[in-house]
Amino acid sequence: MKEPEKSTQINKADLHDEDNYPLFCFKYLSDRSFNKCRDHQFFIKYLKRLQSLSSLGWAKIRESDKHSFGMEKIPIREIKPNCPICVTPDVTHLHAFRAIGDNRPFLGLQNGRVFQVFFIETHFGDIYDH
Repeated sequence: MKEPEKSTQINKADLHDEDNYPLFCFKYLSDRSFNKCRDHQFFIKYLKRLQSLSSLGWAKIRESDKHSFGMEKIPIREIKPNCPICVTPDVTHLHAFRAIGDNRPFLGLQNGRVFQVFFIETHFGDIYDH
């Protein structure tokens, strides 16, 4: 007896409960800072950080302190590299998360549940002066 084929489609109703959890996108990621990083442990810790943030959800992230799992606003004028073309002139701030728990951030913008990552600061001060 032949087994029925399993669907590879995701039911949109199943996604509804996940609407409050972040998705991270790297389409506009600049290699300004991270391309010089040879510390593989940094990237392992960064992936674990993304996993933790994804599990918290946006509501808990907003309640969290900026030095924990929360975000802080960084004015565009303080960002050293040019922002990607998708950042329009009306945008005045980027949002920063701590990349691995210390003060080195990753920065980008939230659009709905998606957080667009633009910069990952692996060397303190490469993206903005702290």
